[in-house]
Amino acid sequence: MGDGLKLPHASNKMPVDLRTRKLAQVAVRYSVFVKPGEKVIISGGTEAVPFLVELYKEIILQKAHPIVKVGLPDVSDFFYKHATKEQIEHFPDEWMETIKKADKYIGVHTKLNTRELTNSDLKKITARQKVVHAISNYVCNEKDKIRRCTISYPVYAFAQEAEMSLTDYENFVYQSCLQDWKKLGKRLDEIKNKFEKGKDVHLIGEGVDLKFSIENKNAVADKGEENMPGGEVFMAPVRESLNGWIKFDYPAIKLGNEVTDVELKFENGKVVEAKASKNEDFLKEMLATDENASYVGEFGIGCNPKINKFTKTLLFDEKIGGTIHLALGQAYKENGGGNDSAIHWDIVKDMKKAKIILDGKIVQENGKWKI
Repeated sequence: MGDGLKLPHASNKMPVDLRTRKLAQVAVRYSVFVKPGEKVIISGGTEAVPFLVELYKEIILQKAHPIVKVGLPDVSDFFYKHATKEQIEHFPDEWMETIKKADKYIGVHTKLNTRELTNSDLKKITARQKVVHAISNYVCNEKDKIRRCTISYPVYAFAQEAEMSLTDYENFVYQSCLQDWKKLGKRLDEIKNKFEKGKDVHLIGEGVDLKFSIENKNAVADKGEENMPGGEVFMAPVRESLNGWIKFDYPAIKLGNEVTDVELKFENGKVVEAKASKNEDFLKEMLATDENASYVGEFGIGCNPKINKFTKTLLFDEKIGGTIHLALGQAYKENGGGNDSAIHWDIVKDMKKAKIILDGKIVQENGKWKI
């Protein structure tokens, strides 16, 4: 051949960040505790290939069987611009069958472009979400059939959203994930047990005066098993019990749309007023996704001591210590269910100038626990 450009040889690839390998080990051995002979799905985008490779190797070392699904870049926006009604409404039976045959599912959370869907047709997106809802519902709610973990991997797009260099963002991600989960888990269990026995919650302070019931609802401590990073305690409020209002300090981000200064008013569980300073129309369209989208499916409390910065990536932001979040839409089965919806949209509020009152007693004040 001539003197033209040569394709890089495999031996020229960049060395693996050993923290990536360690995170793969944590995901496989701890989060979903893969056993010999199990079928394990690993799913992620092309930007996550170095991590997918490490997950693959770790699954092989555990004598299990990896099933790899790599998403193509830059196709989602194209799909919603050009897909026919028939294509929008087509259910991916083959993928559902693959999932039902699997024992474990590791979903790697990355983006090449966090704003890819900003200008896509929202009606098509919500229609598609309703069609494929059965898949996410199975993965999230059938723990006796499949164990799953959503896990983050540091990429440029998320670093940009967080206003960090990639190096700084990598350090942030790995310190959030690679910590003593047994030690943190004990603390999370203490908080969980307190709420497990509780009945009535009152959030009151700057930007909030909201009451609801959690009676007979299961509280869950996320100790890095279903999400990595973990670090929250979450439960499902009694569906019709929310009364009052809340204004969220942090922007709510969904499908590439950033909704700021979200303010919601509840009556008997339902959002009766919704305001935002930016993308208010998008907020209202999401609330109208289906009949249960305007009810709350989750009340969560951030407890990860290594996460203290808002990054516009929910997997981290909902774990910030001294915050709470409410999720519009679906209630998880492990919390007791009670609200099925095609959406599950968490919105985060800073509680540094507010209180969490449980059954008349202050359990957290200005972001500090009294438990």
